[in-house]
Amino acid sequence: MFSRVAHQTARRSMQRSFGQPLAAENSKQIALVSAGIVGAAGFGYMLTNNTLSANMADEGLHPPSHPWYHKDPLHTFDHAAIRRGYQVYREVCSACHSLDRIAWRNLIDVSHSEDEVKALAEEVEYEDGPDDEGEMFQRPGKPSDYMPKPYPNEEAARAGNAGALPPDLSLIVKARHGGADYVFALLTGYVDAPAGVEVREGLNYNPYFPGGAIAMARVLFDGLVEYEDGTPATTSQMARDVTTFLAWAAEPEHDDRKKMGMKATIILSTLTLLTVYIKRFKWAPLKTRKIVYNPPK
Repeated sequence: MFSRVAHQTARRSMQRSFGQPLAAENSKQIALVSAGIVGAAGFGYMLTNNTLSANMADEGLHPPSHPWYHKDPLHTFDHAAIRRGYQVYREVCSACHSLDRIAWRNLIDVSHSEDEVKALAEEVEYEDGPDDEGEMFQRPGKPSDYMPKPYPNEEAARAGNAGALPPDLSLIVKARHGGADYVFALLTGYVDAPAGVEVREGLNYNPYFPGGAIAMARVLFDGLVEYEDGTPATTSQMARDVTTFLAWAAEPEHDDRKKMGMKATIILSTLTLLTVYIKRFKWAPLKTRKIVYNPPK
């Protein structure tokens, strides 16, 4: 019995040493694992809804790409455009759309000075309290307050817009495919419906909106606002400015992130060059030198 066990052990050791049965066994395992991965991927693909529509009316017309100044990796936002864009938002868009994630203080040193922001905030009344008598009261706004909402709740917003709910614009640039290009195209893309396309009453035709029919009517017209800096308030200029403002609202840390990235790139590049220099000209001669011991005669 012991001789049989010893013989089998020796034969397995020889097989492993020659490698043929072991290689075949590994090949089977690799094939089984690969088949399992492919099967799991196929099953997951079947469960996922991968239906894509090539119909422009369903997905909306793809917006053209525009050379936004802040797209360049070395450029920050155009802060003059942010200031003008806030003016467009305040005078036109804020009647229906909220900006819940932006406080007055976020505008300081971005588009307005601290005194200007305080004056803007004080124009709005906010409910606060309770006071010493347990009553709520109204007070002027402070820089720490968030932008006021046009409607007290969702039901009131729908009632004021024929059942449509105006979306919050805080993250609208990031929430839409195409980003700033989509917002600009949507604001400037109102045209008459083509022949054969029917638009329900209360809706407006815009080829960039999915489905082509949007509840929001065209809101930007030439000369609608009067810019403080004298910039001509054309439709495209106002759309560009308010889109830049909304792009900043979606990413207020954009400028600081780029500045930090530039600093990190400069520091890491300098350290890399210093490391290469030390390795090549300082450490390499020490590492490759030959030390010969000459015994005393």
